[in-house]
Amino acid sequence: MTPFKRCLVGFCLLCGFDAATALASSARAADVERAPAIENSVVKVFATMRYPDPFKPWSKQAPSEVTASGVVIDGKRILTNAHVVLYASQVQIQANAAGDKVPATVVAVAPGIDLAVLQLDDAAFFDTHPPVARASKLPQIKDAVLAYGFPTGGNSLSITKGIVSRIEFVAYNYPVSGLRIQVDAAINPGNSGGPAIAGDKMIGLAFSKLGGDTQNIGYIIPNEEVDLFLKDIADGHYDGKPAIYDELQTLENPALREFLKLDKAVEGMVVHRPYKSDASYPLKEWDVLTRVGDTPIDNQGMVKLDKDLRVSFAYLVQRLANDGKVPMTVVRAGKTLPIQLPVSAQHPTLVTDLHGGYPSYFIYGPLVFSTATWQLVASFENNAGLLRILGAVKSPLITRALDPPDAETEELVVISSPFFPHKLANGYSNPAGSVVYSINGTHVRSLKHLVAVLRDLKDPFVTIEFDQKGNEALVFSRAAMLAATDDILTDNGVRAQGSPNMMAVWQEKAGK
Repeated sequence: MTPFKRCLVGFCLLCGFDAATALASSARAADVERAPAIENSVVKVFATMRYPDPFKPWSKQAPSEVTASGVVIDGKRILTNAHVVLYASQVQIQANAAGDKVPATVVAVAPGIDLAVLQLDDAAFFDTHPPVARASKLPQIKDAVLAYGFPTGGNSLSITKGIVSRIEFVAYNYPVSGLRIQVDAAINPGNSGGPAIAGDKMIGLAFSKLGGDTQNIGYIIPNEEVDLFLKDIADGHYDGKPAIYDELQTLENPALREFLKLDKAVEGMVVHRPYKSDASYPLKEWDVLTRVGDTPIDNQGMVKLDKDLRVSFAYLVQRLANDGKVPMTVVRAGKTLPIQLPVSAQHPTLVTDLHGGYPSYFIYGPLVFSTATWQLVASFENNAGLLRILGAVKSPLITRALDPPDAETEELVVISSPFFPHKLANGYSNPAGSVVYSINGTHVRSLKHLVAVLRDLKDPFVTIEFDQKGNEALVFSRAAMLAATDDILTDNGVRAQGSPNMMAVWQEKAGK
């Protein structure tokens, strides 16, 4: 690992300098005086994490210790990354060069944009650790930047130097997108949540680096995203960032332009599939989005913020959205039309996100049913062979993951684990990862629905069919499954047959 060096600022001698040189030297001296205040406002974060286990949803993974960084902001709060504290059972912070740790509480978290706010049990901490001032504008490309934090490789505060090399509007954690600043200052594990400083003000928060063989490519969440997050949580609840979910394509191909009979002056993005197909939805197939607010969209879907900066037009959606709508202009069949496009922070899909929670589950005999989550699907990403198999058998985990819920299917239900050892499963193949289609011929809409169907069954046998090619049907004696469940739970050290929400359904009376 490349060792870190503290960035040193030169001193000045006024004698013999002209006025301009003296002024510049004075400014450098002021930066030196301000540096300790910044260092005094950067903290080390200690978190004990208990992540969910998507393959054993009745349990949590073993505790793991994580260290990262944070920064004091206004309101006697500490800002850090969501991934640092999202599944933390205990959080503490430690000031630079301090010997004690102060207990902290997570009060707001936004996993999509990777931001979180902490409060301290002892508010007196902030009497001697002031908030860092935040810049009100985006930095310029090539601006010098200092990354403060507590990366691995040592215990003291590290300060690395670099420049702003790129600013883009990109995907963060699906489906959330946002502005991102790329810097070439060294950012390593442990820097997450530390401030990036330009001059004497924070321009954003470090949150990741590019992996692989790349070097000196780190990423900063800019203040604009931080401010949107803090404004959102001011009422004590995080709502999320508004966005559009229509499928769009660029307008660069000459044949496409000719097909649409567009004037040469028309630029924008083509609507390939509108998010909704009902008649009241303002976008239609083959519409061309030409403006967001008053800003023109070019044929690559970009808007110009200044002479040196172009970003995706989606950036302006989060800035212009008001009451769930954003003003846009479309060209449809040669006519220019103003529209108010509905936008939302919510984008429900058949595969759901845990959002910092733990998976719902239900155990029935040797079977473990659970909701299909992005955390489960993400665990397949490093197994190319498994992904190929899931694709080959047309598993809904691959083919329908992004489909919106409807009345027929509200979520996907999977067998999350191999069979618990029991004679009831003799002769059947391992069904782990299979998506449940029906119970005794009744299509399963959700995990709650599955539990209710099992609860209300009167048939002597339970037949389970799966929603993919190549799976065998599972048939069990209903009485035997009910009789075996408690013993299976005891033998495998499982404390509860289901998550609390599923047990509430199981224990309801039929017909209620």
